[in-house]
Amino acid sequence: MTMSDTLGDLLTRIRNGQNAGLDVVKSPASKLRENVLEVLKKEGFIQGYTRVDHAGGLADLEVELKYFEGEPVIRKIARVSKPGRRVYSKVKELPQVYNGLGISILSTPRGVMSDHDAREQNVGGEVLCRVF
Repeated sequence: MTMSDTLGDLLTRIRNGQNAGLDVVKSPASKLRENVLEVLKKEGFIQGYTRVDHAGGLADLEVELKYFEGEPVIRKIARVSKPGRRVYSKVKELPQVYNGLGISILSTPRGVMSDHDAREQNVGGEVLCRVF
């Protein structure tokens, strides 16, 4: 069965893994998922991720979740732009997430980046998700 929202699946796996107190969650690999995980790692929301290649050209991503004093670092992670409704934002219209404590992850013409980086580079794009 094909999946229509692969990024939503990754975010749900991370959310469920943290609710269950898991250290590592696995997800099928894709370039978009890797780019989003790179932003989450850079911003300090996850410890890291590794790509595990399998026979037949398939690959998985193992995401190492991050906890602080027993509580998950990611309090809320939500998909904004969905396959049925794409949400785009100009750089001047990007809202602050949780008064700057959270981030929005955007897909821009210059690649996938956080809202902080998008403001610095003066570029807007599709708002993929919000994390805080």
